[in-house]
Amino acid sequence: MPLEIVRHDITKMTTDAIVNAANSQLEMGGGVCGAIFNAAGSDALQQACDRIGHCAVGEAVHTEAFALAAKFIIHTVGPVWEGGSNNEEALLRNCYRNSLELAHELGCESIAFPLISTGIFGYPKEPALRIAISEIESFLLKHEMQVYLVVFDKQSFGISEKLYQSIAAFIDENEVTELEKKDTRYHRRIESETIYDVYEEDITVESKQELSLEDFLQDAEDSFSERLLRLIDEKGMTDTETYKRANIDRKLFSKIRNSPGYTPLKKTIVAFAIALELDLYETEELLGTAGYRLSRSHKFDLIIRYFIERKNYNIHEINEALFAFDQMLLGA
Repeated sequence: MPLEIVRHDITKMTTDAIVNAANSQLEMGGGVCGAIFNAAGSDALQQACDRIGHCAVGEAVHTEAFALAAKFIIHTVGPVWEGGSNNEEALLRNCYRNSLELAHELGCESIAFPLISTGIFGYPKEPALRIAISEIESFLLKHEMQVYLVVFDKQSFGISEKLYQSIAAFIDENEVTELEKKDTRYHRRIESETIYDVYEEDITVESKQELSLEDFLQDAEDSFSERLLRLIDEKGMTDTETYKRANIDRKLFSKIRNSPGYTPLKKTIVAFAIALELDLYETEELLGTAGYRLSRSHKFDLIIRYFIERKNYNIHEINEALFAFDQMLLGA
């Protein structure tokens, strides 16, 4: 997927470039900066930085990566948080924008970012994450590049506590309801001495809506690829707009378009449903062409339901929530 959030050590990323959250003097510091210097070879990297000499806040420069697996280290200087009234947001946006543009100029096909300024510089994690996603998303609308946002642990991640608790409550309510339904079905079937799979999932209310015979036969004949392409036309969207909004790699979309019998992973199909802003019924229809459905007893599916029911189709916000709940991310 073009933008992926990963929990990893940034010094071990095998991307063309990794981004160092530097200071203006380009000197070895602590945190991410110190880790990158140590992993690259501190003496050699410091000498390369000394030749550059200085980097202004919001700007970006590069050196070779020395002992790292990457080709380049892009050094960018984030703003120190002073309450938000000292142009911090614009400067932080510049960090991501200038780093991405520099990586593009260097011919990089992949790049790994830390969450800039959220360490000792004190930028609040939630708005810092919003800014990072926003700038990366804007860049990817115009360019093809694999971008990783690397976080070391959940404490360094910025989803809001309010959103997390809201999703958690939604999951809990649905899981309890599902268990109650299963228990009721089990007792009913025992009482009637009918032998069925007592844990069979309920068909959703949306999927119970009746279709005409003509519509049913039309949908039954569609492969996933055919149904997807028909939806793209119906929504008046272009192929490029669709796969970028779905956080899907161009090569995979080309494979789907040119291989009518190809069936992608469930998370990829859900990503297209989000990109096309499908409601729950339309999403179930699209999933059904590939033999999938949304369950009311799986955390991933419930998080998807949560966002679709609230008509929030921002795929990166959804992925942030999925990441916070240790679920697979949307896209491919």
